[in-house]
Amino acid sequence: MVFLLGLMFEITAKASIIFVTLQYNVTLPATEEQATESASLYYYGIKDLATVFFYMLVAIIIHAIIQEYVLDKINRRMHFSKTKHSKFNESGQLSAFYLFSCIWGTFILISENYISDPTILWRAYPHNLMTFQMKFFYIAQLAYWFHAFPELYFQKTKKEDIPRQLVYIGLYLFHIAGAYLLNLNHLGLVLLVLHYFVEFLFHISRLFYFSDEKYQKGFSLWAVLFVLGRLLTLILSVLTVGFGLARAENQKLDFSAGNFNVLAVRIAVLASICITQAFMMWKFINFQLRRWREHSTFQAPAVKKKPTVTKGRSSRKGTENGVNGTVTSNGADSPRNRKEKSS
Repeated sequence: MVFLLGLMFEITAKASIIFVTLQYNVTLPATEEQATESASLYYYGIKDLATVFFYMLVAIIIHAIIQEYVLDKINRRMHFSKTKHSKFNESGQLSAFYLFSCIWGTFILISENYISDPTILWRAYPHNLMTFQMKFFYIAQLAYWFHAFPELYFQKTKKEDIPRQLVYIGLYLFHIAGAYLLNLNHLGLVLLVLHYFVEFLFHISRLFYFSDEKYQKGFSLWAVLFVLGRLLTLILSVLTVGFGLARAENQKLDFSAGNFNVLAVRIAVLASICITQAFMMWKFINFQLRRWREHSTFQAPAVKKKPTVTKGRSSRKGTENGVNGTVTSNGADSPRNRKEKSS
């Protein structure tokens, strides 16, 4: 917080607007068909990097507040191990972010009639003009995932976990920035809300699991919704990019107008989405197989039957001299024992 205040005092008031407020606004005059008042819309530009940087610092502060006043207090009460402590903090932070983003994104979808009219995903492309809440949503998303890089240092992430975290963060930034820069913000918003909902269910289930290890229902529901989420993502992507944009009249590359509706870009977009979904399914299958092996290994000793008792004396000797119910070479059936018995 002191760093933010110092930064704001060092720069001039005129320059601070670039960091705090959204840039590149355009005021459209009112029309008789749409509204009686003029509308203020936004497009993107290089100055958005300053805004993303400022809200990245805000995200770091919010992260620290949640960690200090919520998660650390729960950790002190639960007495988690170091591994559970790290995973609990990760799930606590991500579940709060996913829940907030889902509510915010759903509000945008409802207010802009995305649900009632799905053709808005590709109709009137390029979507280079955004409403205030749409642009602010993307700025906040980019800021949050950029803040995850310094958090790797602040949270003292283990060296073996850093590559996984970098891939995780990089995939989010790649797809969010791609949807933002290619003016596919409508499709990106729908896919983000869908994905965030499934991820929220996973992390909130993991939080309940840490408090009670018998809790497994949330993971079962998450497994079903995860597969459905991947299928819906592919269906919406192919429907929007492969059919909707492919049938649009304007299919010329125009950087000034923000039109990227050409065959090469469409193939690249679909390829990146399909590869990412396949990668996520591969990780999901490996995760489920690993859980199944651990569960079967844990249940294996309990499945073994107890040895049947034939004679009281011989069975007691077999149990004493045997290993896991089996008779060894020095057990009751050995020649030495027979000789001692006969004598």
